[in-house]
Amino acid sequence: MTASAGVEALHEHEGALARAGARLANPELADTLERLARTYWKYLSRVTLGLIRVVYTQDERLVVLLRRPFVLLRFRAPEYDIREGRGIVRWRIRDGVLVAKQDHGYLEIDVRRDDAPQPGYAQAHVEVEVANFYPAIATFVARWFYKATQSRIHVLVTHGFLRSLARRELEESAVGRFSGPPARPVNVGDTPWAAVAAIVAGFAGAVFALLRLRR
Repeated sequence: MTASAGVEALHEHEGALARAGARLANPELADTLERLARTYWKYLSRVTLGLIRVVYTQDERLVVLLRRPFVLLRFRAPEYDIREGRGIVRWRIRDGVLVAKQDHGYLEIDVRRDDAPQPGYAQAHVEVEVANFYPAIATFVARWFYKATQSRIHVLVTHGFLRSLARRELEESAVGRFSGPPARPVNVGDTPWAAVAAIVAGFAGAVFALLRLRR
């Protein structure tokens, strides 16, 4: 990445998708791809303990810090490219606090179907790519700081998401573009309070132990 070039990042995973999300044959692939996209946003929200959420509108997807107006990234509505045995969902970047150059770059998930190694599963090659993205941190602070913070976080989250696909069920679509509207409201972000409580309890225990040692 240079001062005049956008960020390019590609992360890949090849493995079996969970049974409920293994519909990778056309036309089921379109619905599976939409659910996979929703699963990505849900995973992002959960690993950030609900601090990062995704707001769905008819024309946009907004990645926010808790809620508006704290918009970190604003994407256009997703574009779907469905072919035989392959599907791509792409969100084009509009703007946001983390964006230096508006209306440049995109985030996409690319899924290709392969032969399954075991009955009831579907083997898939999944790629998550960010291309031509101009991060505000790299532009207005420093490139090394961007690589040490936002870029590193993106890598950890994306790799964690890809590794989780073999064991987790795909989330229900929040829009239902290919399968009809969901039967019940779907969260676009939540807080895993059990995990938060465990972290708080661990921190409190560490502080208590430290205070006892200093006596």
